[in-house]
Amino acid sequence: MDTQEAKYYLVEAWALPEVIRRSMEAKKLLSTGAAHSINEAIDIAGISRSAFYKYRNAAAPFVEMSTDRIVTLQASLADEPGVLSRLLNTFADCGVSVLTINQNIPQGGQATVTISVRTANMAGDIEALMRRARMLDGVHTLGILAGAV
Repeated sequence: MDTQEAKYYLVEAWALPEVIRRSMEAKKLLSTGAAHSINEAIDIAGISRSAFYKYRNAAAPFVEMSTDRIVTLQASLADEPGVLSRLLNTFADCGVSVLTINQNIPQGGQATVTISVRTANMAGDIEALMRRARMLDGVHTLGILAGAV
């Protein structure tokens, strides 16, 4: 960006323009060794060289931004014994350090819980952790509220 201060947003991939998603794909091909040159990566991704250079640093997968960070998650949990405990055990199994937990009083059979975690020792990435946690009985929803340095 020019002289303006940079602004950042956490956006789901589907909401990004196709050219940005393809630029990210080309970057991944290069970083994993699946493509041996920029020309090969952009050919596979189906974008022009100028588009790649324009957008290559404009976006990054959240997992790249979530190593040794504090991430705040919000979950809607069933008002049943052991649900929060199973969720916290899943976090511990993945090497996530729980920093804070804030649970609202359950209403309508479910409770909203906000959990801040440190990802420094996390095994895998935040997306894998969330997929695993969402599969637990009693976890209705789980999403990312914020991420910080």
